[in-house]
Amino acid sequence: MKNNFPKTSFLISLLSFCVFLFIFVSFYRAINNNNKESELKELKWQKEALKRDEIRSLDNSIEIIKDERAQLETYFAKSSDIVPFLDTIERLATKVSAKAEVTSVDILKDHTGLMVGMKASGTFSGLYRFLTLLENSPYELEFASVEMHKESGASGATGKGVATLKWNAVLKIKLLSFVEETVKK
Repeated sequence: MKNNFPKTSFLISLLSFCVFLFIFVSFYRAINNNNKESELKELKWQKEALKRDEIRSLDNSIEIIKDERAQLETYFAKSSDIVPFLDTIERLATKVSAKAEVTSVDILKDHTGLMVGMKASGTFSGLYRFLTLLENSPYELEFASVEMHKESGASGATGKGVATLKWNAVLKIKLLSFVEETVKK
């Protein structure tokens, strides 16, 4: 019987070793899989954190340039802002004692600008100053045509009793800084 005991104990030890080895390998694989998943999730988290930081940075940049952006947008006339643009042009005429009236507004076929037809009247110096104001306006304008002529037989009286000649002008102005808004569906 003594002879049988060491074999049994050896077999039990060997069997225990195999079971513990199997358990060890299983736990080792589970830990490695968890580490890999953890690394992937951490990488994903870092990417998301980086994106959030970039978004915060962009928001801060937008906030910093908010005033400059608003000023820049005033140089462009959007299709929804055509009426204020036209009112601005007519107000420029009243500043120099001239009268301006918009006769036509057309969006160019290639969508690169807006063509505005106008009639203006006043003294020659008033019309000249009106054209100067248009040239120096914040909008990028191109004069397609300007026709000025003296009104026949018309003269107005100034406060000092000196007669002034009345002039008429027909203008075609192309607004180059026009942005046509598209309708989002």
